[in-house]
Amino acid sequence: MNKRYNSLDEFYKNKFGSKIAKISLNGNFTCPNIDGTKAYGGCTFCLAGSSMFGGNKQKSLLEQFNDGVKKVQTKWKDCKYIAYFQANTNTYDNLDNLKKRFEPFLNIKDVVGIDISTRADSINDEILNYLEELNNKTFLTVELGLQTIHEKTRKELNRYEDLEDIVKATKELKRRNINTVVHIINGFKNETKDDMLETIEFVNNLGVDGVKIHMLFIEKGTQLSKEYLKNPFHILTLTEFVDIVCDQIELLNKNIILYRLTGDPNKELTIEPKWTHKKFVVLNEIDKELKRRNSFQGIKSK
Repeated sequence: MNKRYNSLDEFYKNKFGSKIAKISLNGNFTCPNIDGTKAYGGCTFCLAGSSMFGGNKQKSLLEQFNDGVKKVQTKWKDCKYIAYFQANTNTYDNLDNLKKRFEPFLNIKDVVGIDISTRADSINDEILNYLEELNNKTFLTVELGLQTIHEKTRKELNRYEDLEDIVKATKELKRRNINTVVHIINGFKNETKDDMLETIEFVNNLGVDGVKIHMLFIEKGTQLSKEYLKNPFHILTLTEFVDIVCDQIELLNKNIILYRLTGDPNKELTIEPKWTHKKFVVLNEIDKELKRRNSFQGIKSK
């Protein structure tokens, strides 16, 4: 492999034989952590239920998709696409509405897959059976927000989702042979390096196909930003983040694909950390540190 870890770009090229671009979409879903089913206001770090991501929800999904394709084609002329339902909780609706959103993308030229971001507690048996059907028609990926395994942190985040939901959902998705990815976040208040490494060990035991590693962003307008501005807490430096991520890569099972190693914060909204704005610098520093250690993904995996 070109990297010292299993990169998403290489995984896609090996699977599809071409560059793959994920086109972010906003299906105008909500979230059980916003509408009062589980909680109100959403997770403290989340801005408007992540609805700022994806396309313009005032437009149809196909219009959003076409807008995204036009932007991508300025960088990559010959690529294929994955329709990425990114904003909010994208299985939190009835089955008929899910079908209306997802199925138009099954017949679009050069769309090779659908990627659905959701919460584990928003996938029931009926939806699992439908996802299995969908997986037989396209390359389906389901992404689940885990963030951290530590209960104290999860309560502080207003997360209101049990780890048992994550375990059950991943088990059922993998039983149906559905590509499954979890998200984790480094840098939560009061979490130590060992805490973050324990989250990676938990991910290993889930048996998932991929993981996204993010840095915690303090963004204007979130509950977390209000807490931070009132009582600032330590934010990981770039050096600290790189060190932790490299340790996580060393612990991560060799077969798991690293879908992301850092995030893409909105520069206008970011309070801290500003170093996350230089995404390629972060990725290069991770590559450099792994090379300095002469280390690879899974070298310390149990």
